[in-house]
Amino acid sequence: MTVRKAWIVAIAVGGAALSFVMLLVVGVYMVAGNLANGIGAGAVGLAKGAVPAAYQTLVQRWGNLCGAINPALLAAQLYQESGFNPSAKSPAKAEGIAQFIPGTWATHGIDGDGDGDRDVWDPNDAIPSAASYDCELAKYVEDAPGNPTHNMLAAYNAGAYAVIKYGGVPPYKETQNYVKTITTLQQSFARPVGRVDPSRQAAAAITYAQKKLGTPYLWGGNGTADQGGRFDCSGLTKAAYESVGVTLPRVANDQYNAGPHPAREELLPGDLVFFSDDLTNSRTIRHVGIYVGGGYMIDAPRTGAVIRFDPIDTPDYFGATRVTEDGAKALPTTV
Repeated sequence: MTVRKAWIVAIAVGGAALSFVMLLVVGVYMVAGNLANGIGAGAVGLAKGAVPAAYQTLVQRWGNLCGAINPALLAAQLYQESGFNPSAKSPAKAEGIAQFIPGTWATHGIDGDGDGDRDVWDPNDAIPSAASYDCELAKYVEDAPGNPTHNMLAAYNAGAYAVIKYGGVPPYKETQNYVKTITTLQQSFARPVGRVDPSRQAAAAITYAQKKLGTPYLWGGNGTADQGGRFDCSGLTKAAYESVGVTLPRVANDQYNAGPHPAREELLPGDLVFFSDDLTNSRTIRHVGIYVGGGYMIDAPRTGAVIRFDPIDTPDYFGATRVTEDGAKALPTTV
């Protein structure tokens, strides 16, 4: 679906007992600044709460181990592999937060915390080992033409020999998709260093949500006919963006990773806004709404309530995401 380059601007108007936000489609689509080419040169900081606080220092430190990686890229790998779950185990017997298979761990696992053992289930060992393994792969393919980070990721997926053989990322669809996925997803974990481009889908997403005002809340609701067209919070945001061809994950804490994170003062209509009782960990996000301007969002708040306008400036406000098509596509289906 094509969305015309329009902004939706929201203004607050008074009521007898409540303040509401009226939506107007006005003006022309304006282009804001870039994210300084995404993940560029220099130190890369992590977005607020994108990495659980327990692992943030580790990811920031070890993500700077070599020039082919950065903290946001390392975070993206860990998120895709396990969703930052140190107890994760896959059907292929990959283990821990970094999902090492036993043979790879035996060769490349390191004692990251210096306690005398190498424990794949301990993030203090597994996160440093993931960074170390990335850097080893980068060294294997350092003479191959092209982007060193892309070549490292390709070697992670297809093996160093394939990168050397083809002089860069090999012509394997799976490998090319893997490289694109991780390099896109890293933008969700990087702290922006400039203004973030507005979303072209934002106006229509808000229009969709506006049409649902007054609809009763339903836990687990996706708006289907058998559910009476009812939604919960993340069901509403998913459906709103799906109406413009962008597929988001089902749950709010994964929707947070669908794009870069504008600061509160940089919010634009269409941004997703998130709420949590733990402001240091995006995995604990429990609520999401669609920002409409003027300090308000449209959201499906809770059982017994209806889809409505609510203020966003509450103590549990976590942050925001400017949804991008590529960012949404890069998210793993399960973490």
